[in-house]
Amino acid sequence: MIKVFTSSWALFLGLLLLMIGNGLQGTLLGLRGALEGFDAAVMAWVMSAYFAGFMFGSRMAPGMIQRVGHVRVFAALASMISAGFILYAAVPDPIAWAAMRFVVGFCFSGVYVVCESWLNDTSTNETRGKTLSLYMIVQMVGIVSAQGIVNFADAGSYILFVVMSVLVSVSFAPILLSATPAPVFQGAKPMTLRRLYETSPLGCIGMFFIGAVFAGMFGMAAVYGSEKGLSVADITTFVAMIYIGGMVAQYPIGWLSDRMDRRRLITFICLAAAAAMIPSALFADSYVILLIGALALGGLSNPLYSLLIAYTADYLQPEDMAAASGGLMFINGAGAVLGPFIVGTMMTALGADFYFVFMGVNFAIIAGYGFYRMTRRAAPSVEDTSAYAYVAPQASPVAVEVAQEYAIDLAEHEEQEKESAST
Repeated sequence: MIKVFTSSWALFLGLLLLMIGNGLQGTLLGLRGALEGFDAAVMAWVMSAYFAGFMFGSRMAPGMIQRVGHVRVFAALASMISAGFILYAAVPDPIAWAAMRFVVGFCFSGVYVVCESWLNDTSTNETRGKTLSLYMIVQMVGIVSAQGIVNFADAGSYILFVVMSVLVSVSFAPILLSATPAPVFQGAKPMTLRRLYETSPLGCIGMFFIGAVFAGMFGMAAVYGSEKGLSVADITTFVAMIYIGGMVAQYPIGWLSDRMDRRRLITFICLAAAAAMIPSALFADSYVILLIGALALGGLSNPLYSLLIAYTADYLQPEDMAAASGGLMFINGAGAVLGPFIVGTMMTALGADFYFVFMGVNFAIIAGYGFYRMTRRAAPSVEDTSAYAYVAPQASPVAVEVAQEYAIDLAEHEEQEKESAST
């Protein structure tokens, strides 16, 4: 992995700075919104706008790259992100924030497509798995690090917004000055949503509701902490625990995914997650229980994203996997747009503790539908399933396609080894 980092250190450094800036954005807006007197329902509209922008950006970014190239798209979109971060503090109005969140979400989607395409182009079949793993580690480290930075300045001042803008602006340098040539972008033709649903109903339904969960986590966690009256340090620790849980649980769940019926594993994880939300909803006055709930929330939900993609791939031909990834991300984005709005309305009308109730209900719906699907058709044998490859919820369709390509290569390599051993 060290060799992978040294060969693409400029890209990884630029990505790290971008992720710190993006990690600061969600938490800082949640804190600043409370200081400005915006309630959870108002902040829900603001937070939803990012995911709407991201969803549209994932559709439009490939065309932009094909027309003007990676470098120009990255420079233009990153510049708009930097400007948007400054304007948050200059115009503390929910309508203006929602508009800027939409633009920032759109731009980040395009930036991710550029970075992921570049990394994929610089990797080989032998290094693609390590590159993908390092990419996800850098993403998580950046977001978790951002939670610590929030504690160094007052959320009511300009300082942290300036820091966000500077981080994104500085991220241009290592990426745009890299000696690595820009790759040739090739977009996959998306699969129709109807065909995708007919191929994997559980994959589609699960992606929609896990999208609502992710948006509630990444967009509304800081808002929840503010509604509960937690200190800035407590809120940032609470948010960090969500991401740490996601990092810790990936390997064991991925290991299980390659050794048992994935539909059963999805159903079991969702049941466990729904049950884990109950103590946090009932005993939310205990900060320790809140942290445990955040750890469980991140640890059980983040692997589900990759697990649902791998489960859907089990019913597809290898040549269809890239096309299906765009549809799955669109469905996930639709759930993400609705998630903050619903949880924000619930928190305003019924109390902040319904944050965890919302999460538990979404997990329960996926689990219930998983049980239903078990009665409709048999699961494929474990030997015939594709390999599990971790994909972060923040990634673009490019990362999903790369992960599936890596999973296919890994499966083919394992099959060749079995054939060689038998002869």
